[in-house]
Amino acid sequence: MDELLAMASDVSTPRPRPTEAPGEAPAPGMVWIPGGTFTMGSSFEHFPEEHPPHPVTVDGFWMDVHTVTNEDYTRFVRATGYVTVAERPIDPAVFPDLKPEQLLPGSLVFKQPPGRVDITNLSNWWKFIPGASWRRPEGPGSDVSKRRKHPVVHLAWEDVEAYATWGGKEIATEAEWEFAARGGLEGATYTWGEEFAPGGKMMANTWQGEFPWQNFKSDGYARTAPVGSFPPNGYGLRDMAGNVWEWTSDFYTPQHGVEEMCSCCTPANPRVMSVEQSFDEHDPGAAHIPRKVIKGGSHLCAPNYCWRYRPAARQAQMVDSGMSHIGFRGIIRPA
Repeated sequence: MDELLAMASDVSTPRPRPTEAPGEAPAPGMVWIPGGTFTMGSSFEHFPEEHPPHPVTVDGFWMDVHTVTNEDYTRFVRATGYVTVAERPIDPAVFPDLKPEQLLPGSLVFKQPPGRVDITNLSNWWKFIPGASWRRPEGPGSDVSKRRKHPVVHLAWEDVEAYATWGGKEIATEAEWEFAARGGLEGATYTWGEEFAPGGKMMANTWQGEFPWQNFKSDGYARTAPVGSFPPNGYGLRDMAGNVWEWTSDFYTPQHGVEEMCSCCTPANPRVMSVEQSFDEHDPGAAHIPRKVIKGGSHLCAPNYCWRYRPAARQAQMVDSGMSHIGFRGIIRPA
């Protein structure tokens, strides 16, 4: 363990530049992410679910430069007629205790309170809005016509898989995503280094002020930003911190696994947890819904509440629903 912690303390050590890609990109807007070994997770001054730091090896792969946009998802829906989970009525057989008005399709939307609130109660800023979906991010009266280049949101895991399959892509494992997000910086706090705003320059779309009521918008955005609005990381990837959380393909566990920590390497698709292991032991009422790992933080992350716009940070998301601050991007692994 001491050796692993020592590895994690080597902050901002530049890794070699990406090795030569195996040919042309298999799809437009993708970059090659080299394989390699890195220290996944973080040490004990951060959140417990990031522990322990441990070496992981991934193979090289291609990754979308930016998250899938509203424009991208529109093309998919027009081509396939796909209807997302948030647009479908809720099955009363699955939720027999809900009232008819609670069975309307919709999704969770962030609503900024007018003043300080109890930050242990998420209902102070998250509201289920009937009619909210990827087409109408804030519910009826909103649309994406002027947000074509913004990340698509309000997608459940099923919706993400459907798009990826249509495009001939997959979703990265947690290890692949974190390796790519680090951009060649071993152990750095952020995807760009150690200083949050080097030279006063904002490097990601996050929350400035006291969450959830006070947002100074120093980065220029109150909600999502158009993809590519901030500098790329060392691999040329945009928005691997902030803007929107991103789905990964791994089931969530409260801590990195011991067998992962002790191994010298893992395959390209490392240890995937069983559905049973992904349940939330602190939320028995939702224990039947598996959770996936999401990474990268979002425009709602602030130091006083959610300092998770870091590559090591991770969070759980139920597979049956999206939210107004979760998106995704695809990868292609060489055959």
